[in-house]
Amino acid sequence: MPNNYAGLVTKVREKSPLVQQITNFVTVHDCANITLAIGASPIMADAIGESPDIAAISSALVLNMGTLDDADVRSMVAAGKSANEAGVPVVYDPVGAGASKLRNDTVALLTGELKLSVIRGNISEIKFIAGQSSQTKGVDAAQGDMDDPESVGGMAKALAQRLGCVIVVSGAVDVLSDGERLVFVENGHPMLTRLTGTGCMCTALIGSFCGVHSDPLEAAVAGMLCMGIAGEIAYEKAGRLGNGSFHTALLDAISLMDADTVERMAKYSEA
Repeated sequence: MPNNYAGLVTKVREKSPLVQQITNFVTVHDCANITLAIGASPIMADAIGESPDIAAISSALVLNMGTLDDADVRSMVAAGKSANEAGVPVVYDPVGAGASKLRNDTVALLTGELKLSVIRGNISEIKFIAGQSSQTKGVDAAQGDMDDPESVGGMAKALAQRLGCVIVVSGAVDVLSDGERLVFVENGHPMLTRLTGTGCMCTALIGSFCGVHSDPLEAAVAGMLCMGIAGEIAYEKAGRLGNGSFHTALLDAISLMDADTVERMAKYSEA
């Protein structure tokens, strides 16, 4: 896999892709701000009266079911179909998959009705989508679902082949596959798990990179690298001061992310 992730950061900042996000009210501000910080342009258009129109003119569409209701589902389907027709990549965050009938039905609907470019979730969410036995802890990964990266890689690769999209499994080591290639990203810091919305922000970053790069696996790797590197920088700058300071430092680190930083700090490998 070519080492062009550093260059993709520059590409996002130069092109400032429009990224539509139908996301949740807990993390909507963080998702919008992280999108701006990496150099993209967010539009948080979730009303069904406009979501298909916005999807058609966007560079990428992000669907996040963190705080789900029936109106969101209808809007996601309409926007997703419009994006598919326009050739716009669709990135899906199946927050809380496995936790309720509404969420589970939505997973089945979106993966069945839409052509997805990337699905990013934690290990419990991805295990559920893969049809494997998984535990639920609301929107967080269950400790009992944790597994070694090699085993997770096999599951991600098989699921990517079945669904025809890139699968991203967030964790201490992020695992990504397009069904053929398999990549492990080792950047990050445990303190990222102490903030709500860091997974949602990862998905927003992936959407930003998908908006400028035609290879969804490489775009997803770039997004996960940036978040992981930012977590490491934020902890060194402010992590010992507590969650609030770390949160601010994380956004700062993304806003200052550049090709040199990614080139210097990226830790990843391809199986």
